[in-house]
Amino acid sequence: MYIAQELRKKSIAEYLLYMWQIEDLIRAYGCSLSRIRNEYINKFDYSDEQKEEMTDWYGSLIKMINQEGCRDKGHLQINKILLQDLIELHSQLLQSTKFPFYNAEYYKVLPFIVELRNKGDKDVNEIETCFDALYGVMMLRLQKKELSPDTEHAVKEITTFIGMLSDYYIKDKKEGLKFEDD
Repeated sequence: MYIAQELRKKSIAEYLLYMWQIEDLIRAYGCSLSRIRNEYINKFDYSDEQKEEMTDWYGSLIKMINQEGCRDKGHLQINKILLQDLIELHSQLLQSTKFPFYNAEYYKVLPFIVELRNKGDKDVNEIETCFDALYGVMMLRLQKKELSPDTEHAVKEITTFIGMLSDYYIKDKKEGLKFEDD
């Protein structure tokens, strides 16, 4: 919860990946709040009040997972909406002539996106494809698995691109981006 709050302020991409990880963590504990509290939350050096806040937060997420039918797989609606916001922003950035660096980065990453989509779900939006790739690599790294040099290169490019999109998202929320000449 505390990490999520900080990430949401500084990097919406890191926040979304973190929330996907939290969804998986909840599933790993069988969507059991008592297990999460006893086996996870209690391991942190938090005050009793902080542990209660964490328990409430996880409890809310578990409730959403159950209500939305995400016990086995899938993402919470709050995370889907955030991803959709990023997809819409991506589209606006590409359509505008005011963001040439974003466009250049997109076309630099596009061959990797095409390759990933050909290997996976072709119906998934390209921004979601990027997030799926980053999440998959994050999971491989947690398992201490080696990545090929080609994969490392692709991930580096995708990370730069999604980082740029994330920065524009934060800027748009704080100041508003101007997509057309005024």
